Amino acid sequence: MSAKLIGMAVVLTIAIIFSGAGCIQKRDIPVEAEGETIEIFKENSIHFNPDQPDQFATEVVASFDNGRVISKTVILPEHDGPVKVIAHVALHPIPKDEVSVQDKWDRAGNIRLSREGLPDIEIVKFITAYGGFTEYDVDVSHLAPLLSGKCTLKGFVDTWVSPGWKIDFSLTFTEDDYADTPDWIQAALYEESFDNEKIGPDGITINVNVPHGLKRVIMNYLVSGHCTDGRDADEFVSKDNVIYVDDREVYRFKPWRDDCLRFRAINPYCRRWSDGNWSSDYSRSGWCPGDKVDPIAIDLTPYLTPGEHTVRFVIENIRPKDEQEHFGYWRVSSHILGWNN
Repeated sequence: MSAKLIGMAVVLTIAIIFSGAGCIQKRDIPVEAEGETIEIFKENSIHFNPDQPDQFATEVVASFDNGRVISKTVILPEHDGPVKVIAHVALHPIPKDEVSVQDKWDRAGNIRLSREGLPDIEIVKFITAYGGFTEYDVDVSHLAPLLSGKCTLKGFVDTWVSPGWKIDFSLTFTEDDYADTPDWIQAALYEESFDNEKIGPDGITINVNVPHGLKRVIMNYLVSGHCTDGRDADEFVSKDNVIYVDDREVYRFKPWRDDCLRFRAINPYCRRWSDGNWSSDYSRSGWCPGDKVDPIAIDLTPYLTPGEHTVRFVIENIRPKDEQEHFGYWRVSSHILGWNN
């Protein structure tokens, strides 16, 4: 093939990456044809620039954390009965030149609900692809009671470049008698760096006051393991995550994903290592590059009976800080749901 044809092929490939065409677009939940859609973010930029954190802010979308967090307050529809809520998220890489993007790395991120004085609630938790376009439709009907009226929504990508990514986010509300809408929700935990030095072996303890009349109590636990140098624990060596209620161990597991190979097509800038595997292929502690992180649903009905309780979150044997100041850490959030029937 001539050099000219090779160049044309490269440009065409990059154009496909930027547009999202030809990628595996994981639309897990089909959006209903009817229903009310509220657009919160539309190609809003997320970046890292301590000198100009508000470079991409608008009149209605504010920037925080040196530009890595965007925030918008909206009025969401209120419903008298059960409602199905579908969250749509799209993450767009930003072109750098004809053959590259601004941020080629996989980055942790989320869309979350922020309420003053309470832990944030992750609506959708995700990891970007290595410089590729990704898109998700996620059923978040379990959060319907909180996604109404005046709400502040935040978008976050753990990028370290400027510009970094553009993000779309919307919510579609459809009245649905079969929607499993909870009667009670408590935000439990939001921690971006659950590590050995900051948190320690005793973990984090919260207080929970469970109302009377609940027949079922479920904890949604969203977690992903990482390390500051991109190797070893806690990204590639999983650790026990343990939940205690009133100092009694009620749940223990090791978050792990071993299906990351199937996302290689949407990771255009991953690298091939000496063992023949591409960087996007490796199994990881609860996540894959280019995919969302689903909540782990933990049935706590026998333990969170009506009244006051303590819930403790522990991650065992987190990699401590070494001589180069690198360490393992976890991104963790949790909320508790209750139903009267």
